[in-house]
Amino acid sequence: MATLKIEKWERWFLYATVVVLVGFFIAIIASIGEAGIHLPTDEAQVDPAAVASGDVPPFDNPGVYEQPDGTYQAVVVAKAWSFDPPEIEVPVGKEVEFVVTSTDVIHGFLISEVAVNGMIIPGQVLKVNATFDEAGVYDVICHEYCGLAHSQMFGQVKVGGEG
Repeated sequence: MATLKIEKWERWFLYATVVVLVGFFIAIIASIGEAGIHLPTDEAQVDPAAVASGDVPPFDNPGVYEQPDGTYQAVVVAKAWSFDPPEIEVPVGKEVEFVVTSTDVIHGFLISEVAVNGMIIPGQVLKVNATFDEAGVYDVICHEYCGLAHSQMFGQVKVGGEG
């Protein structure tokens, strides 16, 4: 009789384990769909050595460019231990698409005030959008350890004037 009770509890434990695992898988799949997370494609790949030598558009001319639709595109190259350009200037209230890649190692791209947070992987292109609703200076920091001078790797987004 005692062995039947043990088997009964073991069976319930196994059922509960299966339910929890299925629940986790459903949550992961739902969060991937909701957040729009996707793997990099061939379209978003570049040769880091060619970027470093200035042979890959748009990374051959980093900077900020107004687009025909009134938005802005900031092309940024991360390399040990700096962002190029180190300062980005945009008007208040305009959407900015950051297009970023790395020439050497993995770097981070964090602008916490506008919830921009990305990992810059050599050979991949990071594209992330942000809108700056208030004038001011926003710090851009590398949040992935990239070497001895990692703590010196930062930039700024200067937001001012009406767009």
